[in-house]
Amino acid sequence: MTTKTNTRPEALKALAPARLSIALYGALSGAVLLAVIAVAATGHTVNTFMWVRAVLLPVIAYVLLRLTAAAAAGSRRAFERVSTLAVIMPVAIIGVDLIPGVCPPWYAAAQALCVLPVIRVAFLTRGAALKAAFPKAG
Repeated sequence: MTTKTNTRPEALKALAPARLSIALYGALSGAVLLAVIAVAATGHTVNTFMWVRAVLLPVIAYVLLRLTAAAAAGSRRAFERVSTLAVIMPVAIIGVDLIPGVCPPWYAAAQALCVLPVIRVAFLTRGAALKAAFPKAG
């Protein structure tokens, strides 16, 4: 069940940059997928981790866009999910990439660049307009 609130114009305005940031994250993730394809096509080593992550992250961008659209329509639950994922994703992505031997440095750097817009979403979803539009339940 989706919890709806009366979204305020300032909340919709605050969600617009979040949508843009998530779209940028999706575009950057797509570029990394193309880079992985190019590297593999030129005969260089691309491990399974790189393939899985390169395919999965653009899919997650789509899911985040859908959740953000639901939040803009007033879904508190969708807003909470976007807000939570925007904090967890950068930590998880960068943290795993820092494990020695998991991926080459160029790939880790590309992934870190991809999550910069998601970090912006984490800050945006904690702003005053969105906190007012989606007050804590309880």
